[in-house]
Amino acid sequence: MRQIVLDTETTGLEPKQGHRIIEIGCVEIVNRRKTDRHFHQYLNPDREIDDGAFNIHGISKEFLADKPRFSDIAQEFIDFIRDSELIIHNAPFDVGFLDAELKKLGKKWGKIENYCAVVDTLMMAREKHPGQKNNLDALTKRYEVDNSKRDLHGALLDAQILLDVYLVMTGGQEILRFDSAQEKLAEEETKARIIDIDRKSLRVIEATAEELVEHEKFLERIKQDSGGKCVWIDCEYD
Repeated sequence: MRQIVLDTETTGLEPKQGHRIIEIGCVEIVNRRKTDRHFHQYLNPDREIDDGAFNIHGISKEFLADKPRFSDIAQEFIDFIRDSELIIHNAPFDVGFLDAELKKLGKKWGKIENYCAVVDTLMMAREKHPGQKNNLDALTKRYEVDNSKRDLHGALLDAQILLDVYLVMTGGQEILRFDSAQEKLAEEETKARIIDIDRKSLRVIEATAEELVEHEKFLERIKQDSGGKCVWIDCEYD
């Protein structure tokens, strides 16, 4: 399964008011594992940038003056996301801008939905955490994802952060973070071993009362974060 975590930065809030995309950042996941492939491009919008937008991302018109236009990179971008599942936080915003950019190129380009499926992680977060803040900053704190490098918004950085949030939110991130060396070590550790049946019995160290309490707290946290799907918490131990 191929997924693309995507984020954009723009000149303002509304494409209907002529606002444009100025940065696109995409990170690829295959079978829930991050690959080395990504797509990142700054774009010249041929217009001014709203002060409010500049205060969020810090990208100036002067910086973008020598950057390509969307029309210059459209085919490369479409080829990168084609037949994937896009993972986007507040998808209507980004998809709305992308569709507006494609519309400027002509009818033959269609819409984003013609190239791939879209998953909105904001809607997912609202379903899992109703009544709570579910912006990206709030989710990084809730799921203990490192966003220490995020002083200003940036499309590629936000896509990388959203990737970590998405994997935690949907389960299984710790396994996914293994690099090749860790995977090799894990493989070595799971190989069959010849056991000396004459060796002395191992000493069993039982958990203290304090450790058992902490263990129960940890299971409760898993149950809460997984929406009540912690299979261990209802098990009975001898």
